[in-house]
Amino acid sequence: MRLHEYEAEEIFSKYGINIPLGGLAKIPREAKQIAESIGVPVVLKSQVLVGGRGKAGGVKIVGSLDEVDIVADKMLKTEIKGYRPEGLLVLKKVNINKEIYLGITIDRTLGIPIIMISSEGGINIEEVNRKNPEKIFKFPVNPLQNLYPYQVIDIVKKVGLSGGPLVETVNIIVKLYKIFKEYDGLIAEINPLVLTEEKKVLCVDAVLELDDSALFRHPELNKRRLDAMSERDKRLMKKGATFVKLKGNIGLICSGAGLAMSTMDMIKDYPQLSPANFLETGGGITSDLMVDCMELVLEQSELKAIFLNLYGGINPIHEGVKGVAKVICERKLNIPIVAKALGNRQEETWKTLEEVGVHIIKDTETQKAIEYLAKLLGVEK
Repeated sequence: MRLHEYEAEEIFSKYGINIPLGGLAKIPREAKQIAESIGVPVVLKSQVLVGGRGKAGGVKIVGSLDEVDIVADKMLKTEIKGYRPEGLLVLKKVNINKEIYLGITIDRTLGIPIIMISSEGGINIEEVNRKNPEKIFKFPVNPLQNLYPYQVIDIVKKVGLSGGPLVETVNIIVKLYKIFKEYDGLIAEINPLVLTEEKKVLCVDAVLELDDSALFRHPELNKRRLDAMSERDKRLMKKGATFVKLKGNIGLICSGAGLAMSTMDMIKDYPQLSPANFLETGGGITSDLMVDCMELVLEQSELKAIFLNLYGGINPIHEGVKGVAKVICERKLNIPIVAKALGNRQEETWKTLEEVGVHIIKDTETQKAIEYLAKLLGVEK
């Protein structure tokens, strides 16, 4: 579970990590009121749970109070990768002298938390790792012990800090690790952590992602997530399905996360095709679940086709496809729908889908099914 930036900043602030003055605005008038109280210029940041918002117009600097509500109104109406912002974080613009990347995650090889810090703040850490890996400094943490300031002084010195900013950054790392540990974190990140011209150290972007399996220990956050979800999303979650909206033209329903990801990769081999969503059903396929899945997929804009990739091991796909057939009939769908469905009672599954006009691929290779889909759409690699 990834928190919105404003939620992460609330937690970071509670633990004593300094953030710029500001607040969350749900409507343009609130954005202007916040800007009035903290003074311009301000930074407006769309609150969406996707990356790349800066390039998509989701981060704006506004220097005039008269323009704040106008810009805020436009940003609140602008979808980013298919998602409408939950609100705008309105923050006092700070004068930045130096940007630092600071993050804590789980090292999958070592199986323990690892602290990472880099002088290349404000950009994607994966890009830094690819181009300048020598600029990332790491410190593995024993999860059975507390973290103390003296342990991380050396890696902070390596990013060029000294004196007061060095001490302050060391203390921030200790606080961030405490958050990571107490909130069952998968990722706790500040990018960038900035040194201002006034020699203050501030967190100007906060990321906190929690382990879903530990959410029972954080009922207040779990309730907030449920309150923000649609009824259909709640039903999907309760049944173990996962849905992520993307910008593409091929709707996907797959019976497993690995199957879904490999299918997405194969679709992207065709320049004119791209996944409209990630949707994996989990292990509890039912007719009702598949109705919800189909309805979600059909909400995607610019949909050219739907591709079903189902495997009936523990999943009763013969029951699930009855929901697919129901939606096709009720909505009189006329877009191409291709299915690769294998496993228990597959012949029954094929019959149900063929009766409503679905193109069945009776082959074990997903690649051949996608080739057939591309051929239907007149698309070549």
